[in-house]
Amino acid sequence: MNTTLGSPPAYVARPPDAHGYVAYSDEEHRVWHTLFSRQRQLLPGRACQAYLDGIEQLRLPANEIPQLPAINRVLRAATGWQVVPVPALIPFQTFFELLASQRFPAATFIRRREALDYLQEPDIFHELFGHCPLLANPAFAAFTHTYGQLGLAASPAQRVYLARLYWMTVEFGLVQTEAGLRIYGGGILSSPKETLHALSDAPRQLPFDPVEAMRTPYRIDILQPLYFVLPDMQRLHTLAREDLLGHAAEAQRLGLHAPLFSPKPTPAGLEAP
Repeated sequence: MNTTLGSPPAYVARPPDAHGYVAYSDEEHRVWHTLFSRQRQLLPGRACQAYLDGIEQLRLPANEIPQLPAINRVLRAATGWQVVPVPALIPFQTFFELLASQRFPAATFIRRREALDYLQEPDIFHELFGHCPLLANPAFAAFTHTYGQLGLAASPAQRVYLARLYWMTVEFGLVQTEAGLRIYGGGILSSPKETLHALSDAPRQLPFDPVEAMRTPYRIDILQPLYFVLPDMQRLHTLAREDLLGHAAEAQRLGLHAPLFSPKPTPAGLEAP
């Protein structure tokens, strides 16, 4: 989720030229190749078919960072979406405005080699490899569009609950298929450790319920202890038609569940808020 988290970003997005292209270095292309190659080996039999279909539609290259104009030609034809360059982190308001207009934000930087396995800021690999293939899927694209529209209408308190729903679906969602449990969340699909962890016996895997998802705390810097499982990808299509702000109000009334993780460590010399 490409939104501000209260601390300055460690990376700066690369400005595209007048044609929408970014001049990446050879080392940046090599980082993409490393990330792409290891995930492509892991995802068969683990990623949902809609994602695998989307990655074939996009024709993501293995050896270089894709350019947004090429991605957009495919997405516009498939679902009317496009990807737009943004800074490393953006305000919630901007995030919802973009989704509501069928524009998906992508920061045009890639992680450094020493940060291959974890990055707090969502980079171009996370956005293009993790999320964009499913934006070619009508059910996923429709849900993401509706989510953005609702986010614009939501109060600041409601947006916190919508953020949890997004985290438990678009970022870290699983889906049940005829072939078994599969991954559709971009936060999982772009992480080798999370890909193996999510389908193992270590975390809890619960049937999806929007109110329960909104009541579930999460941390961004750990392997997730809990995943919600859709019965099928069409559940996102029906979810887009539900009263999500009503679900948020119900989640707020019921209160948060106890977290399944320890508090985030406080850096030395700082007091926890």
